[in-house]
Amino acid sequence: MAQKPKVDPHVGRLGYLQALVTEFQETQSQDAKEQVLANLANFAYDPSNYQYLRQLQVVDLFLDSLSEENETLVEFAIGGLCNLCSDRANKEHILQAGGIPLVTNCLSSSNEETVLSAVTTLMYLSSPGPSCHPELTAMPVVQCMLRFSLSANTRLRNLAQIFLEDVCSPSQVAEARGRQAHSALGIPLPRTAAPQQP
Repeated sequence: MAQKPKVDPHVGRLGYLQALVTEFQETQSQDAKEQVLANLANFAYDPSNYQYLRQLQVVDLFLDSLSEENETLVEFAIGGLCNLCSDRANKEHILQAGGIPLVTNCLSSSNEETVLSAVTTLMYLSSPGPSCHPELTAMPVVQCMLRFSLSANTRLRNLAQIFLEDVCSPSQVAEARGRQAHSALGIPLPRTAAPQQP
């Protein structure tokens, strides 16, 4: 009885992820780019892939994709970052690469999932105490979270409330509440997706 050849699963996984990255970079098809980015975002959910994704510079690929005009690419890219940034090395890479403003820009998306992933990513990027990046609690961000905390969307409302309680100081929240000229008022609330049929 012939045995299947033993393939090192790590080499296979790295090779597969490399093929996805190459396809993303070479394809001209928007549909293919969306599918590949969705796959990479899903692989970013598994901590055993973190090292390979860093090696293949997928964190940078996600960050670059946040500037795309294609909302679907932005949604998958911020989803991938959200999956990756619970890891300390990935978090540091995102912070050092100037990722906070790119993530913050996603708060103004009309896509609900993009906004939810952006809020969650900002929470993961925060550190308790004085080491917290000031960009995370800049006044427009705090004002935006205050506005989201009034949303009819339960998921968004709850995430914004957690952000205000866990990331912001009481004085930052009070200052944002006290300002009448809310710069975040121009940011539209994301549209709520229709419930999907099973």
